[in-house]
Amino acid sequence: MTKYDEQFKLEVIQRYLSGEISYGELARERGVTRSMVQRWVASYQIHGQAGLAKQYVRYSARFKREVLSRIYREGLSDTQAVAIYNLRDAGVIGRWRGQYDAGGLGALEPRRRGRSAMPHKHPPELAPKEMTNEQLREENAYLRAELDYLKKLDALIQAERTAALVKKRKLSKD
Repeated sequence: MTKYDEQFKLEVIQRYLSGEISYGELARERGVTRSMVQRWVASYQIHGQAGLAKQYVRYSARFKREVLSRIYREGLSDTQAVAIYNLRDAGVIGRWRGQYDAGGLGALEPRRRGRSAMPHKHPPELAPKEMTNEQLREENAYLRAELDYLKKLDALIQAERTAALVKKRKLSKD
């Protein structure tokens, strides 16, 4: 349940848009934070009344990546991105950024809710394979190629993170 209903938000927005009061004064008057009033107004200006409605959405890793990329590319603040993408939680972008920095694109995948399966006490043993020397060499070559590929992918991801951090630092200095 949200703390503030649509009607309350609409009243706050209309009072601000009347031009008689600042964000800070309105926030003190209504007992909310200044940033919350700014978020509501921005969302309303971009999305209309639909921007104030309750929504329960799970965002894909691709969507999260797009939001983060646009922030870096266009130099948007998190507050601007929250308004543009009609996100309800202002802190979500910071969490996404932390997840991405810690674990790459895979860390942005939505988490499953509920209980996880019980782990096996003893992992099942792999059935022994009767393989010829030639088959073993082929499998070994395949596994080496797969490992090289994963190492290269990891290096590219690290380079992308480094470039993003450098770009962010350059933007913050300007």
